[in-house]
Amino acid sequence: METSAEYTQRLVKYGARAHKSMGQVFLISDEVIESIVSASTVEPDVPLVEIGPGLGVLTRALAPKVPKMWAVELDNHKISILKKELKEHPIEIVHQDALKLDLKDLWGDRMGYLVGNLPYYITSPLIMHFLDQADQLSGMTIMVQKEVADRIAAGPGSKTYGILSIAVQISAKVTKVRDVSPSSFWPVPKVTSAVIRLDLRPYPGFNVNKRDFFRVVKAAFSQRRKTLGNSLAGGLGLKKEEVIERMQGAGISDGRRAESLSIEEFQVLTKAFL
Repeated sequence: METSAEYTQRLVKYGARAHKSMGQVFLISDEVIESIVSASTVEPDVPLVEIGPGLGVLTRALAPKVPKMWAVELDNHKISILKKELKEHPIEIVHQDALKLDLKDLWGDRMGYLVGNLPYYITSPLIMHFLDQADQLSGMTIMVQKEVADRIAAGPGSKTYGILSIAVQISAKVTKVRDVSPSSFWPVPKVTSAVIRLDLRPYPGFNVNKRDFFRVVKAAFSQRRKTLGNSLAGGLGLKKEEVIERMQGAGISDGRRAESLSIEEFQVLTKAFL
């Protein structure tokens, strides 16, 4: 069997191209592919979908392990390549924008698993789109820009901890699988990537309305350089005195900064501003 690099080189020789406008780069490392497969829930009775298969190097490794899988691709040219190169595998190719994909349309009310090398320019919207479909998804193994992976996995006190960290962590347990060097791709990107696994689950003990919660979180991070009291006053449109009073009642100092608060503390803060 051709290595991923050989497979990609052959297809590029016959006209395959990576479109910069779509954020395309081709994974050519068999080692990284094995890491992704090993970190994923790939079982015969679990529906499997791949987002952005590109030329199909990861798809080739996944398809033999399941009775059927779906591959969601927007690029018409890549679809023609996938149909030709992977015709012997039980793959249903879905020509669709992944941001509009409803997993229920693929496997109904079952719980499936998602794998993908996500386009950098729409990484966060894609992650949130699929986290919103927790009823159809048990987890994901995804490759993203390392900077984004670090933000997703960050905890309180970290400079990279913020809204994205909290938004993902209240919906999934985050596990960093590995970093991926630029040399693992063709064309070689300017950034390092990372593979992360997200196991979807309700955050333990989460007991506030999500809309109210994120209204407070977004207000808190609206001015990161300012103290929490000032950020909340500006973000929620309240007088500073009222904010301080409510924060004191919740046992949280107005002099702290948003990145120092845990998810549990943000829940306490949310209740203080209901």
